[in-house]
Amino acid sequence: MNWCRRALLMALVTLSVLVPWLFIDSQSSSTSSYDSGTPIFFAHPAPDLNKLEGPEDTFKDNNRGSQDAEQGAKEVGEVGELGDTGNTKFERLYAVELERGETKLGERQTADSLTGEQESDIDREEEEVADSEQQASEGELSEQGVLDEYSASQQQKGKTKSSDSRIRLMRDQLIMARAYTYLAQATNHVRLVHDLKFRIKDYQKTLADCNLDSELPRGAQDKMKAMGQLLERARQQHYDLSAVMKKLRAMLQSAEDQARTLQKHSNFLNQLAAKTVPKGLHCLSMRLMMEYHTRFPDDKEFVDQKKLEDPRLYHYSIFSDNVLAAGVVVNSTIFNAKEPEKHVFHVVTDNLNYGAMKVWFLVNPPGNATIHVQNIDDFKWLNSSYCPVLRQLESATMKEYYFKADHSTGSANLKFRNPKYLSMLNHLRFYLPEVFPKLDKILFLDDDVVVQKDLTPLWNIDLHGKVNGAVETCGPSFHRFDKYLNFSNPHISKNFNSRACGWAYGMNVFDLKEWKKKDITGIYHRWQNMNEDRNLWKLGTLPPGLITFYNRTHALDKSWHVLGLGYNPNVAKSAIVHAAAIHYNGNMKPWLEIAMAKYKPYWSKYVKFDHPYLQQCNINA
Repeated sequence: MNWCRRALLMALVTLSVLVPWLFIDSQSSSTSSYDSGTPIFFAHPAPDLNKLEGPEDTFKDNNRGSQDAEQGAKEVGEVGELGDTGNTKFERLYAVELERGETKLGERQTADSLTGEQESDIDREEEEVADSEQQASEGELSEQGVLDEYSASQQQKGKTKSSDSRIRLMRDQLIMARAYTYLAQATNHVRLVHDLKFRIKDYQKTLADCNLDSELPRGAQDKMKAMGQLLERARQQHYDLSAVMKKLRAMLQSAEDQARTLQKHSNFLNQLAAKTVPKGLHCLSMRLMMEYHTRFPDDKEFVDQKKLEDPRLYHYSIFSDNVLAAGVVVNSTIFNAKEPEKHVFHVVTDNLNYGAMKVWFLVNPPGNATIHVQNIDDFKWLNSSYCPVLRQLESATMKEYYFKADHSTGSANLKFRNPKYLSMLNHLRFYLPEVFPKLDKILFLDDDVVVQKDLTPLWNIDLHGKVNGAVETCGPSFHRFDKYLNFSNPHISKNFNSRACGWAYGMNVFDLKEWKKKDITGIYHRWQNMNEDRNLWKLGTLPPGLITFYNRTHALDKSWHVLGLGYNPNVAKSAIVHAAAIHYNGNMKPWLEIAMAKYKPYWSKYVKFDHPYLQQCNINA
């Protein structure tokens, strides 16, 4: 009985295989109409072989339960109808169904033998299919792979692209192209070197001054792909990890050295620009001096000079050799003053600019306010026997430091050789009681300050017995005493706290009565004499000011005086708008070409650019 059943099943399997083939053969002999290998009697296109259940799914679960041979024959028949294009899958499925039938008949040994042989064949075929699929996938993604390989932000895949992602990728490609150019030259690959240099030159033109992807010219994407393909070609020929790493390290070191050199040159040029008097300002001084010397003596004097020593009025001191800058300080203060007639300005300048300064304010009087211009050379008490700075400037050491041409051009050295450190106008702030002997209180203003509010409340501030009222500038790690003074010197370390907070010159209220009581000028002289060899601090007026007014300074609210407009591009606009006075401390003065454009309008609005002298000297906004 078992033998009959086995024979019957074998017959059914044989018929299910042979009948479709005979039918296909008979039909193909009577027609020649094919659609990509599909017989014309198909009512639908040939099924996708990749969507058919493969034999591996059957081998995964031999215990699912056997299906009858008729169903197996039907599945094999469907595959057989595919013609020559389905031979491989047909053979594999035929073997599987044959195995199912024999398993159902209990022929385990024969089934196991067939299964082992077919599994080996199927494994080989699956590996071939997988390889071909992988090659096809690699072919489709080759261009993107080349681009991604040289992307510095590859780990950002899937995230929103930044506005300069292509720019950064192109710069990364440029770096790799230069590295491979060096390696190709070392191995004498002339053609590759030529292609790389061509692409590098083209890339440099494309990038130019672009900082955003939107600024790239048309065709940049195609150039990226071309560069990526060229880099892939170079990588295949010269991919030596150690050589590439060595070259990239060398390029990095060279770039750092070049950056340091350029930074040094930039600092030098900034210092040079800060020291240079603009052509327009020089022209203005010359024209005003000519006007001064053509005037009669009576036309050279200011009116209403009786207010100059009245302690009940609001007195300002401005020490400057810059006519235009001093004019802005006076104009901005008067413009924002509630009672201009109570304000008195004491301008002190040098002998070279005295005539020009005087004519400027004679031609442009400050409304109802009072102004007085003085010549520092008229202060006979200011001489080398009394003033340590003047005596030190006459020494051979100081003359060599300032006037010898064979010094290093380092930016730090050049900074301290700025002419402002030689000018007594800069040190005159330590002699206010001598300059204004009959005044009780005075407001000191630098010539790079712009006043934006009425300053009269400053005279009513109680300094609590202190001499100097100033805005503190320190933060957690900057503008403290250790940044200005040499605390390795015992004279400094024993007398001062290295973490003491610094404060700003530029807008200071000085109580001249307390100044005289505490002999502030004498303290300044003592420390200045000790610093003749410049071991306590470098040149300048802020370090000796911090020492002289140590524990003698009252901190003002920061809104009175906002600093940094001459060097800091990140000063908050809200702080500027609400400040009583803004200070262009730093090299980027508002009258120089190197001034920061966004801060310049605060200063320019107080300049009379329509004045004939300014127009003749081409001084424009």
